[in-house]
Amino acid sequence: MEEIKITTSFIRLDAFLKLTGMVDTGGQAKVLIQMGKVSVNGQVCTMRGKKLFSGDEVTYLERSFRVQ
Repeated sequence: MEEIKITTSFIRLDAFLKLTGMVDTGGQAKVLIQMGKVSVNGQVCTMRGKKLFSGDEVTYLERSFRVQ
């Protein structure tokens, strides 16, 4: 699991996917999230504006990231 440090109190899921490099654009993130391809803390999340806080884990395909 890779750890990604943020400098704010939270980050939106779509922005986090871009930050990690899993997607190139917000549009790509939106589609993947709406298709149910992304999990947050082990559960599928279809809300692209989902707020992620330190300790949250995001998984897409076989890559996992933890918000720091």
